[in-house]
Amino acid sequence: MVSGLSGAGRSVAAGAFEDLGWFVIDNLPGALVSKVGDLALSATGGYDRVALVMGGYDEEVSTEVEALRAQVEDVRVVFLEASTDVLVRRYESTKRRHPHLGEGSLIEAIELERKHLGPARAAADLVVDTSELNPHQLRERITWHFQDIGVDTSMRLTLLSFGFKHGVPLDVDLVFDCRFLPNPHWDAELRPLTGKDPEIQEYVIDRPSAQRFLEDLERMLEHLLPEYEEEGKSYLTVAFGCTGGRHRSVAVAESVGRLLKEKGWQPRVTHRDIDR
Repeated sequence: MVSGLSGAGRSVAAGAFEDLGWFVIDNLPGALVSKVGDLALSATGGYDRVALVMGGYDEEVSTEVEALRAQVEDVRVVFLEASTDVLVRRYESTKRRHPHLGEGSLIEAIELERKHLGPARAAADLVVDTSELNPHQLRERITWHFQDIGVDTSMRLTLLSFGFKHGVPLDVDLVFDCRFLPNPHWDAELRPLTGKDPEIQEYVIDRPSAQRFLEDLERMLEHLLPEYEEEGKSYLTVAFGCTGGRHRSVAVAESVGRLLKEKGWQPRVTHRDIDR
């Protein structure tokens, strides 16, 4: 199930699912959700992976989704959102009319829809904030989370670095502040580099304070990750922030990624603000 704010990327997500070989139904009326589930489960249906893209999400849809969860073993709800200023820019660039636009302004229409879709966001298994994503990046995000559905049922783990001055990402589960670590930005020779470079890794990670932090974090994640997976969580995003998102948070995310791979996990490591 894919729902979300108008302009947040539902059509792009639908295309990504189609590219992955899913049977996609766009703009499905809420009353037909469970009926489509019946069809997919039937002997003549033959659809093992179906994506339903919903334009709205009301009480009727919520009831239908719960009925579908009772029928189908693996139902996941994805909610796409974006900040209001980004949605305004997208609508102004496409010159499309917002579906909730009445006598008020575009901003009022966006906030009305955001309020209306509150229950959908609360019910979602995966929330994706597309404010900083272009269509290609959103396709990559969908592909990462869903390309092996039906084959690999383990929890999808993402490690994300970001810069606090660019805003805390909304679609994360755990956030760790790395601003206590020494900042390579103040070294003129190191400033042009990123946390992926060995020089930055050495500058940030080889400090005793960083080593203690990584040791504590490793123990914490060793405990938490299996617990999240046992609880049935399909997606988990762990975020690491520093001031600009270029040096310290990147170095830490890369280091944690290596540690978790040694433990048998397969995290996706991504850096939101590394090129800013």
